Amino acid sequence: MTLAPITFAPYLKEVLWGGTKICKYKNLPSTSDCIGESWEISAVPGHESVVDAGEYKGLTLLQLIERFGEELLGSKVVKKYGLNFPLLVKIIDANQNLSVQVHPDDELAEKRHHSLGKTEMWYIIQADKGAKIYAGLNTAMTPDDYVRRVADGTFADTLAVHDSFPDDVFFLPAGRVHAIGAGNLLAEIQENSDITYRIYDYDRRDADGNPRQLHTELAKDAIDFKLYDNLKSHSPADTLPCAEIVRCDHFTVRRCIVNNEDELIFNPDSFSVVMCLEGLVRLIYPTGEMLLHAGHTVLLPAGLTSLHCFGKGRLLTAQC
Repeated sequence: MTLAPITFAPYLKEVLWGGTKICKYKNLPSTSDCIGESWEISAVPGHESVVDAGEYKGLTLLQLIERFGEELLGSKVVKKYGLNFPLLVKIIDANQNLSVQVHPDDELAEKRHHSLGKTEMWYIIQADKGAKIYAGLNTAMTPDDYVRRVADGTFADTLAVHDSFPDDVFFLPAGRVHAIGAGNLLAEIQENSDITYRIYDYDRRDADGNPRQLHTELAKDAIDFKLYDNLKSHSPADTLPCAEIVRCDHFTVRRCIVNNEDELIFNPDSFSVVMCLEGLVRLIYPTGEMLLHAGHTVLLPAGLTSLHCFGKGRLLTAQC
């Protein structure tokens, strides 16, 4: 019998740049005015997602993988990653600007940290008027130019700046310098890595009053210094009910619009992640059904290759 969809308790992360939007969006009791991240599905050590309902309530994601292996992950995933969950899925609320940062690619991350690198994508859920996303460079420079600009405080001036609107898509391959601007609530799908090299942080201090650590030298070897014409991904028209918005070596992401009744089809060789971005959608599967509301994320085992959907809503789906 095919495993049923699995939901997890979100891990709400309190950070100095966080706000109040996540709890409101997910319809959760407010626990802090500085919640910056909700880790929806995570296998990061120390922050493994825990099943919050159903037959496997209380088990961690890693325990599920140990029990079900390829049946849960899919043959393609096991072949490439073994019994390691390859994605980290988040919702992020930037009440203040996040630091300017970069992530290493797989090769550099393995060499330095024995870890995956961090390629990621963002889907803008809500954006305050005037909100910005910083992604890529607007100025040609060498690694030595970069070090000099960090030292004299002008590196942030070299970032490409983008106006941010709901449904915008940004793809951030490892090596692309970036920062989430204040006023953005977004979904993030990334490689399963928590490695970040912080380059600039507006001279902010941590809870103990100390300057936040920067990683100038580590970042120098990780940055892609090339200039690119298109740093903002194409956002599909609402006339397309299910549109691919990102495809890379690490994941494929689609934006799907449910209007009364639809069917979602998934490749059988990978698990799937489904996040409800807005609305209310009922998912029907062979052994039952569940309601997805805004901010609700579900993991589908690899054997579950289709879902019947009823209602009205906007979904984000991801597979490896």
